[in-house]
Amino acid sequence: MLYSSPMPLSNARALSDRLLAWYDRDRRILPWRAAPGEQADAYRVWLSEVMLQQTTVAAVIPYFNTFLTRWPTVEALAAAPVEEVMHAWAGLGYYARARNLHQCAKTVTEWRGGHFPEDEDSLRRLPGIGDYTAAAIASIAFGHRAVVVDGNVERVMARLFAVTDPLPGAKARLKALAGELTPSERAGDYAQAVMDLGATLCSPRNPACGLCPWRESCAALAQGLEATLPARTPKPERPTRRGIAFWIVARDGAVLLRRRPPQGLLGGMMEVPSTEWRPEPWEIDEAQSFAPLPADRLAGPWRPLPGLVRHTFTHFHLELMVAAARATGQPPVRGLWCPLDRLAEQALPTLMRKVVRLALSKAY
Repeated sequence: MLYSSPMPLSNARALSDRLLAWYDRDRRILPWRAAPGEQADAYRVWLSEVMLQQTTVAAVIPYFNTFLTRWPTVEALAAAPVEEVMHAWAGLGYYARARNLHQCAKTVTEWRGGHFPEDEDSLRRLPGIGDYTAAAIASIAFGHRAVVVDGNVERVMARLFAVTDPLPGAKARLKALAGELTPSERAGDYAQAVMDLGATLCSPRNPACGLCPWRESCAALAQGLEATLPARTPKPERPTRRGIAFWIVARDGAVLLRRRPPQGLLGGMMEVPSTEWRPEPWEIDEAQSFAPLPADRLAGPWRPLPGLVRHTFTHFHLELMVAAARATGQPPVRGLWCPLDRLAEQALPTLMRKVVRLALSKAY
């Protein structure tokens, strides 16, 4: 249901002016943002928006600064080996973003001379850029009127207009409302202002309504619904999958790693080799066919280490047992023998860093 706001949509200009006045006073200072009155840099806007997908600002800032230091331009990023980009991304999660980031940089460099297109349609044709990111770049970097809607904006709209229909079904309605409020002037500032409002005052829990520039027009606040919106359709429980990771150490102390296939979950990242991940628990004997070294190249049997590595992906939980063994020398194998003191140089995702921590604490 849509509550009739104390301030009707015909007064959208008054709402946007009030929000921009608040933003001019209380905007967040972020490393990818242009200073007031300056033109935003499309490369920084694009890089930050890709990193911010399903990731918090606090987690992104150090990665953004590292990328900008190493690759200050889109041309520099395009020229970097993809393995270095994946390594710099390690720990940030959702690794398809890193592969698309590198491919997008190459496309912009090779086909557009290092210049990002300004319109949403052209931006959406680039690797890894969807509706939200295209709108954000068009608006923030180039000042075009574009409807930028992320989770923060959805929450603000749901409360401002008391939209009680649950997400994700209400997404189209919330975007339409956001579109009616989006001004033509200062479009980039307005987009960032609504996101700031949702991130700072109109937060998921305990919103600071008393400080909000839209409090007098907020239908949810008028009805006492501000803490309950946006409503959400209950998510199904995540299933649990299980596997065994093989911690193999050579005589000189090096550990066997391998690179995952370029497509799929954790694509292109380095890993401690493992079985496939399935709902049923594994026994060591049946898992040996997945081991990267046969039994005759090991100094002894596989030894299960105490504890489990637990990790949660978007659609499932994962539990990994770690089995350790020593190799007879450093036999040739598809993969990489990595000295322990150089593990930090590898593009290990968070899951595999957990495997390494457990193995190092239990295997010796």
